[in-house]
Amino acid sequence: MTAADTPPARPSPPPRPPQTFLAFDYGLKRTGVASGNRLLGHGSPLTTVTAEGDARFVKIAALIQEWQPDALVVGVPFHPDGAAHDNTRRAQRFARQLQGRFRLPVFEVDERYSTTEVLANGARDADAAAAALLLTQYLDEQERKESR
Repeated sequence: MTAADTPPARPSPPPRPPQTFLAFDYGLKRTGVASGNRLLGHGSPLTTVTAEGDARFVKIAALIQEWQPDALVVGVPFHPDGAAHDNTRRAQRFARQLQGRFRLPVFEVDERYSTTEVLANGARDADAAAAALLLTQYLDEQERKESR
């Protein structure tokens, strides 16, 4: 077979965006967890991890093993004016730790008022419900970007 007989190489398809997600509403003592996917376009509350330190990551590893997400979403809090504070940096560090430990893409989303909103809507597990809200916001934002 000569080079002239070889069919032209097909361009590789564009990378597929992540389809399934776990989202985290990080807190020092409790971290809400939600799952969701692009097909449904919203997050669903799963659980709240009440462990701290490395014990938190053991529980998160079990959830990642069970749900097999393509990517993770972490809520990052800011002051109402958009300024960062101590919890902003803690949540960003948590996001970096997730990426380093689990080697999955991690996306950050602004979580201002998420807990307040879910409490106003009567959520029983405010942390998991806030994580679901964050994931829904992230998926909505991605859909808007793709439709432009």
